[in-house]
Amino acid sequence: QVQLVESGGGLVQAGGSLRLSCAASRRTFSSYAMGWFRQAPGKEREFVAAISWGGGRTYYADSVKGRFTISRDNAKNTVYLQMNSLKPEDTAVYYCARRSLREATTRSSIPADYDYWGQGTQVTVSS
Repeated sequence: QVQLVESGGGLVQAGGSLRLSCAASRRTFSSYAMGWFRQAPGKEREFVAAISWGGGRTYYADSVKGRFTISRDNAKNTVYLQMNSLKPEDTAVYYCARRSLREATTRSSIPADYDYWGQGTQVTVSS
């Protein structure tokens, strides 16, 4: 069983920054791509960013490109999401997730391609 625990959410003014962290429980963390998704009230869960298992490739939703940065530290079993220039429309619960396919070579923005999910952390951006 894999546990993912997010942290770092909170309330921030528009234009501000937050850094989310997601700590994984298993040492095999480094063999799996990771992703961040978000879900706003009344909306479907949407893809935010993903990073390859080795950390060399990243992939972003158009809505966050240039503002958010995903990274990982395999020695700490942790993936990060640095969020800058936050907007009110970024308000949502943010989830990290592990790609189900070990050492995946293709990127994915589809929630069904991820098998383990964290409990989520709330990000609220005030205008």
